[in-house]
Amino acid sequence: MNFANLFKIAGRALLRNKTRALLTMLGIIIGIASVIAMVSLGQSSQRSINDQISTMGTNLINVMRASQRQGGVNIGSGNVQTLTVKDAEAMLKSPYISMVSPLVNASDQAVYGANNWPASMQGGSPQLLDIRKMEIASGTNFTEQDVANSAKVAVIGETIVENLFPGEDPVGKIIRFGKIPFRVIGVLAPKGQNQMGQDQDDVIIAPYTTVQKRILAINYVHMIMASAASEEVANLAQVDVEEILRKQHKIKPGQEDDFRVRTQQEMLETMESISGFLTVLLAAIASISLIVGGIGIMNIMYVTVTERTREIGLRMSIGARNRDILLQFLFESTILSLIGGVIGILIGLGLSYLASSALNWPYVVSTTAVSLSFIVCAATGIFFGWYPARKAASLDPINALRYE
Repeated sequence: MNFANLFKIAGRALLRNKTRALLTMLGIIIGIASVIAMVSLGQSSQRSINDQISTMGTNLINVMRASQRQGGVNIGSGNVQTLTVKDAEAMLKSPYISMVSPLVNASDQAVYGANNWPASMQGGSPQLLDIRKMEIASGTNFTEQDVANSAKVAVIGETIVENLFPGEDPVGKIIRFGKIPFRVIGVLAPKGQNQMGQDQDDVIIAPYTTVQKRILAINYVHMIMASAASEEVANLAQVDVEEILRKQHKIKPGQEDDFRVRTQQEMLETMESISGFLTVLLAAIASISLIVGGIGIMNIMYVTVTERTREIGLRMSIGARNRDILLQFLFESTILSLIGGVIGILIGLGLSYLASSALNWPYVVSTTAVSLSFIVCAATGIFFGWYPARKAASLDPINALRYE
């Protein structure tokens, strides 16, 4: 029996019981749709994270204060005062570093007229905006002279504008951060949320000396942000910065560093690892329904063999071989699985598109997942259809013809 005839016979058999065939395919449809949706959404989230990290600069280097330990217990880095402006200046000695900015943070109420908003202020150098890939939409950035004079000037994000200056141009206006007045000299271009869901536009940026002296009354910095000369030398820059700061802090060989140096590439790799693990985990959970669907196919094929026992006996009596009967039922189970797989792939792609649109993630189609789905569907049909098909092929034609 040729494959064309096998395909026709299998098609007629499935069309005779459309409802039963559809219900049998339901497990495969749900399983494939779940796997495709999970894999696509996992890759979409990973692409979204990559894009957002890239907007911050893949050559970004962060130097943070190390956590304190007391009695073997990590008590955080809140009061650690190990980083200074001199450390930032020393980092510029590295040939792999192009820009450096000290960073200090403060939180308070921002007020303009009758409007107020709980805001965070970041104190940095004029290079901070370039390091973080931020642009001025209107107005200007502060200058080195403003840093030297601890000038009370600031640039603000779009969220601050919307809450303090609805319908107004904020440039040139005076806002109050806590009790300190600041003149707004610039507005940042919108950046949206970062990979952690934080609003990057809800920020006020001022000279770090102003925040140090007039708001926090400290002489150290919370963090140092730097930009490597290029993405390719980011790891070399990290090693160089660690050596410079160990000398700067007089840390002896074998002693633990009182700072941490992290590159954006490390963050990217960590987020990719977490996202990839979750994608595999969710896809594995979703694939359980494929097993359920395969068991459903096996169950229905057993029923089909029983119902068509006389037909099997008749085919054998007119010359059909055991191999022909085996292939006939294998074709039916495989076609059933493949049709369910195609429907599941289409539903999965549709669901992932809707979810990506709702979450504002880039839509990613995993061609590998789609290709594997076809292979898995064929394998499922063959694996779970084999035993019922083998049972049909082993029937005695005389007993099959007598079957009622």
